[in-house]
Amino acid sequence: MKCKIIALGKLKEAYLRAGIEEYKKRMQAFGGLEIIELIDERIPENPSDKEILAIKNREGKKVLSIIKNDEKVIALTLDGMPLTSESLLEKMNEWVTYGASNITFLIGGSLGLSDEVQNRADLKLNFGRMTLPHQLMRLVLAEQIYRVNMINRGSTYHK
Repeated sequence: MKCKIIALGKLKEAYLRAGIEEYKKRMQAFGGLEIIELIDERIPENPSDKEILAIKNREGKKVLSIIKNDEKVIALTLDGMPLTSESLLEKMNEWVTYGASNITFLIGGSLGLSDEVQNRADLKLNFGRMTLPHQLMRLVLAEQIYRVNMINRGSTYHK
């Protein structure tokens, strides 16, 4: 299965980039991990609800414009399902069994993902109730994608 992460905003911290690059390197054995960074919208200070909705919709259009029809999409959202690594693997393997080999994970900007993007998602995933910076979430997600592949291989990495 091929995995991709689409994320809004540029990753600035060198230590996070280094960690993600390490997992991208490790993922080469499993078909690779592609990461696409999209430019996030500038958020005014104290935005109104209308401005927030407009920003999320503009960002959503950028995200949706690069998702292909044959991709299974997992959106990281606060209202998503919390899954174990093993449960995530089961879901991904189910999709692969039925012919989906491209899985795309979405990380929104600081305002989250638009309703339209969330409606496109085949699965909404929540990594827990704690708030993490979006940039750190990319590293955590890259590690979990690698972990899922290692579990699938039968490796003891995840224990």
